[in-house]
Amino acid sequence: MAFAPAGPEASFFDALERHRAALLAAEKRGAGESPAGAARARPASRFEDSVGLQLIPQCTTRKIKSDSPKSVKKFALILKILSMIYKLVQSNTYATKRDIFYTNSQLFGNQASVDNIIDDISCMLKVPRRSLHVLSTSKGLIAGNLRYVEEDGTRVQCTCSATATAVPSNIQGIRNLITDAKFLLIVEKDATFQRLLDDNFCSRMSPCIMVTGKGIPDLNTRLLVKKLWDTFHIPVFTLVDADPHGIEILCVYKYGSMSMSFEAHSLTVPTIRWLGLLPSDIQRLNIPKDSLIPLTKHDQRKLDSILKRPYITYQPLWRKELEMMADSKMKAEIQALTFLSADYLSRVYLPNKLRFGGWI
Repeated sequence: MAFAPAGPEASFFDALERHRAALLAAEKRGAGESPAGAARARPASRFEDSVGLQLIPQCTTRKIKSDSPKSVKKFALILKILSMIYKLVQSNTYATKRDIFYTNSQLFGNQASVDNIIDDISCMLKVPRRSLHVLSTSKGLIAGNLRYVEEDGTRVQCTCSATATAVPSNIQGIRNLITDAKFLLIVEKDATFQRLLDDNFCSRMSPCIMVTGKGIPDLNTRLLVKKLWDTFHIPVFTLVDADPHGIEILCVYKYGSMSMSFEAHSLTVPTIRWLGLLPSDIQRLNIPKDSLIPLTKHDQRKLDSILKRPYITYQPLWRKELEMMADSKMKAEIQALTFLSADYLSRVYLPNKLRFGGWI
């Protein structure tokens, strides 16, 4: 599902008009039945190697009816938020999901209700969420060789110092991106990201760019990684824990998630490579067993789920690593490398991997 609107405003208003016309046509066919808005599709996606997980065009949807006691409140909340979005787009202003919640916190009840409705509207109208002029608060960080200008004209120069730059809230608005970076490294955890900065890894491997989503990446961090790759086409590597949770995060960056499959084209970077920590690295480096952690039942279920996903068919080396983890019934955090030396990760492991091609 690709979006190529003349601009975010045109995309939103055109989509809204198409949906309004479809609802009116459906009402006429139903001979006076109450209006129903089709909300987000139930999770159903197909996999395409060059894009990732995509929403199936004819997937099952759920209907929110105005005369149903079970859904009348949801219907009203959708209309309420849709009217707020309309005003934002019309006036070319932006708001965060948190801003929308606090316009009437008693009505919305909780932040999750607002978040879900905004995603429903985005999926219902088949437009990227940024076209709704609703921004997410960023939690990610970026460091390294990168300069850009934000929408308001603010010039940002990222550095390799210990103080990283916050990922912008409006990725669509940044422009004039400049870098000499030879690669982009995505780091799963903030603690590892900060340790690499403290060890001057970014400076020693310069020019490069480092990004962290501090765990499961937020929308803005994923949009930024996608924008950097689209703009510069430099190699993108990921550094995650050798556990099912870390591999899940790698998969989100590379292939997307079921919940956001309707925006796959603007979020995924299928060329991403898994740099580490690989389960085979644990054996190769003779990491002692007391530095490893047994897989929990939840870990095993997550691992089984990943092994069954369609994109694993295209990644035989990934499958081999995952099966190695499943057979050992053990996982390892990146910090397990400190057994070898305190700065082994930044001084030996990553430089050698990047120099000699130790990724899959």
